[in-house]
Amino acid sequence: MGPKRKGQPEQQGETSRASPAKQRRANNTKKAETEAETETSASSSSSSSKPRDSKLYHGFETYPPSRVFRLIEPGPVLLVTTGSLADSTHNVMTIGFHMVMQHESPPLIGICLGPWDASFAALKKNRECVLAVPDVAMAEVVVDIGNCSADEEDEPSGKWQRFSLEACPAAKVKAPLVGGSDVIANIECVVEDTKMVSKYSMWVLKPVKAWLNPDKKPGEGGRMFHHRGDGTFVIDGEVLDLKDRMVKWREYQD
Repeated sequence: MGPKRKGQPEQQGETSRASPAKQRRANNTKKAETEAETETSASSSSSSSKPRDSKLYHGFETYPPSRVFRLIEPGPVLLVTTGSLADSTHNVMTIGFHMVMQHESPPLIGICLGPWDASFAALKKNRECVLAVPDVAMAEVVVDIGNCSADEEDEPSGKWQRFSLEACPAAKVKAPLVGGSDVIANIECVVEDTKMVSKYSMWVLKPVKAWLNPDKKPGEGGRMFHHRGDGTFVIDGEVLDLKDRMVKWREYQD
């Protein structure tokens, strides 16, 4: 029951005539309203320098669905090599859209690579590639690689010379490994599934051989960098070890 309002004299004394149960409900409501007003007033005082956004929804502001990749992406930025080192058709490009699709039997990795990329035709033809994981020391070069196309070079392998990249023979695929002390790892892959290529430009790859730089292991000297989707990057930092708590996933721990 709210306070008596001007112009409503007929309500005078109504509270006193109410039943005990109804009176208790009215008192509880009044108490809750008072507490809420007190809490709101205190909150407003403590955050007077930062007014609350009236458009917040349960404490959240709206975010464009077209940009959600900036929130859930990023895996590390990768270099992808395609073509053949033996006949000098090897190319290299930068990607940020990829994901682990399956841990084992066999392990599978998905990458987005479309016909707008010069590497698309080579991947489609040879059905194999190498995923190289660069250290943050290569960040500027990796971004520059992503800003140019093999079409701009005299031949696909031109980018290797332009950016002073070392192309090393792989063990199981024709595409080369990316050599150098600032490369964390190389993963030789073959195409496992192309069902999503025509619709989503998503290639499912199966790793067949992997190489790790012992001086640049992730968390032990090697630092990957992750594109936030807007030209800024996050660099690997502090390692949080919660292995003891992940009791359900022991088989994936070393």
